[in-house]
Amino acid sequence: MPQWPIWLVVAAIAAYAVYLFNQLVRTRQMVNEAWSGIDVQLKRRSDLVPNLVEAVKGYAAHERGLLAQVTELRNAARALPRDDVEARAKVEGALSAGLAKLFALAEAYPDLKASGNFLELQRELSRIENDLQMARRYYNGAVRNLNTMVETVPSNLIARPFGFEARNYFELADAGDRAVPPVSLR
Repeated sequence: MPQWPIWLVVAAIAAYAVYLFNQLVRTRQMVNEAWSGIDVQLKRRSDLVPNLVEAVKGYAAHERGLLAQVTELRNAARALPRDDVEARAKVEGALSAGLAKLFALAEAYPDLKASGNFLELQRELSRIENDLQMARRYYNGAVRNLNTMVETVPSNLIARPFGFEARNYFELADAGDRAVPPVSLR
């Protein structure tokens, strides 16, 4: 009879370990899903860049350097491994800055600013940037939850042996990159 409580304690500990393992798996999957959301928004923005460059090309032929820079940044972003959060954040931040310069350039060309195609591209980029901001917040929240579980007791006792690791937040290196590129809808 005295051995019954020991088995009960062992069973309770095992059940709690399984519960923690499942929570870690669930949280890791949320991080993966959140990163997928960011990846989708970055692809949408990347797909929009060639249209923006073409729209500006006809009006600002002498601004080839900026147009080439934006195109190169887009291609660099697409060439990075999908799951390299730090490198993607750096290149995407530079791309945001390049797009901001592109829209600032458009201010100097009234015909371009009045172009229906360019205005629609500006609106679409604004929508994408808003969606991207929400996706970043969701991802960083999911990463926070996973990192908390990986680093706190008792879940870290399950996380380490099973290979769960803390993830990096999606952060932009330059504070200026945090701003949404200016979009004028006049």
